Amino acid sequence: MPNNSDVYIDDLDFAILSLLQEDGRKSFTEIAKKLGIAIGTVRNRFAKLLGQKTIQIIGRINPYHVGFSAPATITVSIEPQYVEEAVKEIANFPEVSYLSVLTGEYDVMVDVMCRDASHLTEFLLKRLAQVKGVKDFRTAMILQIHKYAQPDLNLARPSDASVTREKIMWR
Repeated sequence: MPNNSDVYIDDLDFAILSLLQEDGRKSFTEIAKKLGIAIGTVRNRFAKLLGQKTIQIIGRINPYHVGFSAPATITVSIEPQYVEEAVKEIANFPEVSYLSVLTGEYDVMVDVMCRDASHLTEFLLKRLAQVKGVKDFRTAMILQIHKYAQPDLNLARPSDASVTREKIMWR
């Protein structure tokens, strides 16, 4: 995966990403028409964004609708010398849908999708707790999901650089 310093996102990339956030199934043809550019340009930019892991295509599901009645968020404390190794191991558990390294009291945050309380208990005690370096963890059951979304991309840019079609049309 590229370092953040290896990733360059310009106004056109932001515009493409913004349109995909509105509808992740929007066709390259629709995007090209909306931005007034060639379909090949959209295809090439999308391939670049995918390759540098700026965008990943997933189908985000509501766990309760498909049989996961015990989704949870877990914060994990790991001995410093084992963080990298533990993160790799935890990421490979099939229940894990999200994993990030944190600052603060806990080193890692993990979202898991478990069938039921028994499955979650087995995951916590027989697998997560057995990962080398894991010292402590705290679990919070997810009771309801009210929003699945990514933030407005304009929040990541200075206010004078917000993505507008007019800026793109000048290219």
